[in-house]
Amino acid sequence: MELTHREIFERYVYAGAVTRNPDAIAEMFTEDGVFEAPLVPVGHPLHRPLVGRDAIRDGIAEYHRLPAQPGRMNAERSAYVLHETGDPDVFIAEIDVVFDDPAGSRTMSLVQIFRLRDGRIARLRDYFAEPPSVVT
Repeated sequence: MELTHREIFERYVYAGAVTRNPDAIAEMFTEDGVFEAPLVPVGHPLHRPLVGRDAIRDGIAEYHRLPAQPGRMNAERSAYVLHETGDPDVFIAEIDVVFDDPAGSRTMSLVQIFRLRDGRIARLRDYFAEPPSVVT
């Protein structure tokens, strides 16, 4: 049974943002899969392309060792939109994640471009920057 784009995306979010499981994330990729985060600065655990499941697992694990985002994710105020493309193996996710803490709320906005092969992620470009430190 082939998964829909929505199912792939939701599994990716669950493995990453919810359970923070680098093994589960890596298994979603093809053996030669590539993860890229073009907007993160040099020195960030994801500043270079991660090629292959082992590199993806190790890079994501290093990223998850960083302190978690401040506040609690507000699922009711967070949202995403999936965009289909002319290529059935490519879809785009626009995401706004809202974090609440005693000082207020912060939003982290990101775009992810998924390229699939045989039902797995062959390339993922994750355009994100850490949420602003100023309360919005």
